[in-house]
Amino acid sequence: MDEAHLPAAPGNSDVNVFIPQALIQGFTSPRPRPLRIVLPGGSGQVGQMLARYLQKQGHQVTVLTRGPYTPPWQTVHWDGEQIGPWTETLEGADVCINLSGRSVNCRMNATNRRAMYDSRIGTTRLLNEVISRLSDPPRVWLNASTATIYRHSIDRPMDEATGELGGNELIGKRRRAPDTWDFSVHIAKEWEAAFFETETPRTRKIALRSAIVFSPTPGNAFQVFSNLVRMGLGGTQGNGRQYVCWIHETDFARAVDFLVAHEEMDGPVNITAPNPLPNREFMQALRDAWDMPNGFPAPAPLLEIGAFFMRTESELVLKSRRAIPGRLLDAGFEFEFPDWPEAAEDLVRQWKSRE
Repeated sequence: MDEAHLPAAPGNSDVNVFIPQALIQGFTSPRPRPLRIVLPGGSGQVGQMLARYLQKQGHQVTVLTRGPYTPPWQTVHWDGEQIGPWTETLEGADVCINLSGRSVNCRMNATNRRAMYDSRIGTTRLLNEVISRLSDPPRVWLNASTATIYRHSIDRPMDEATGELGGNELIGKRRRAPDTWDFSVHIAKEWEAAFFETETPRTRKIALRSAIVFSPTPGNAFQVFSNLVRMGLGGTQGNGRQYVCWIHETDFARAVDFLVAHEEMDGPVNITAPNPLPNREFMQALRDAWDMPNGFPAPAPLLEIGAFFMRTESELVLKSRRAIPGRLLDAGFEFEFPDWPEAAEDLVRQWKSRE
C-alpha cells in the first residue's frame, strides 16, 4: 500500500508518522455530486421504495404522479398522456426512471388490457417524444419492463444473451399457453419496442426486465404469499415445478444504482436474483421463515377458481419464469440476497419488527 511520510511530531523528532495514501485520498477526494432523478409513475410500492433509497443516497428525487400524496420528496402532477409543465422536471435531470404501468394483478378483460397497454406503451412513447426534444436531456433513462417477456421455462435459465422470448408457446406436450399468457408476452415486447424505437443519442437507455420485487410492506406480493402461509394455505401451487423469478427490494434498488453508475450498460437487463427456484421449494422456504411446518397445496384447477374470485389471473403463479441476471453478474454486481431462503428470512424479520 502506498504511504505518505509526514514530519515528525513536535517534541518527538525521532518518530516518523506514516498514513496510508488511500486514507488521505478518502479525506481529500470530493464527494460525488447529488443527482437529479425523475421517476415517472413512481408513486407505487416499488417506486416509493426506490425513491426512499435514492433520497437516502443524497440524490434529489422528483416523482411524476397522477394522484396527490405526501411523501418526503418532490412530486409533480402528470397524466402520462399529454405534454405539460411536468416536462420541465426532465430538462437538465441526470436520470429518468419510468415505472408507469397499470398493475397486472387484475382480470385480463378488454378494459384492463387497454389500460395495461396505454399505461405502458403510451407513456413510454410520450417520454420518448419529450426526451428526444430536450436541450439538456437525462444522461440515462431506465424504463420498466418484465421478466415475463421470456417463454415459460422449466428446462433451462433465461439470460439476456440466450433467453427465448415467449408467445404462442406450448406449456405441455400438446397444450397451448392460455391467451392471457400470450397477451402478457405481447405487451412486454411492445413495451420494449416502444422504448427503443426512438433514437436518443444523448440519453443511454436500459430496459429493466424485472422479476417480482419482494418487500416487507403491505400491499405487495410478499404479503399475498405470506398471508397464504400464515393461514395454512401455503403449500405447493400447481404441480410445483414452475420456477419463481424474484428479487429482494434491497437488491432491486442497488441494481438500479449500479446501472446508473455503469455507463457501459445499455439495452435489456434482467433485474432478478441469480437463483430462481421451483415453486415447491419457494413455498417451503417461505413456510420455514414463518415457522409454519405445513400448508395445504393448491392444484391448478383450484387456483383458476381462486383467481376468478380474487379478480386476478393464475398466470402470476403458474407461469414458469426462470430469468437470471447474466449481464449484472458479468459486470461485477454482487447480490446481498442471491438465495431465497435467506431473503425470505430477512423479509419475515422486517415484517415482524413492523408488526
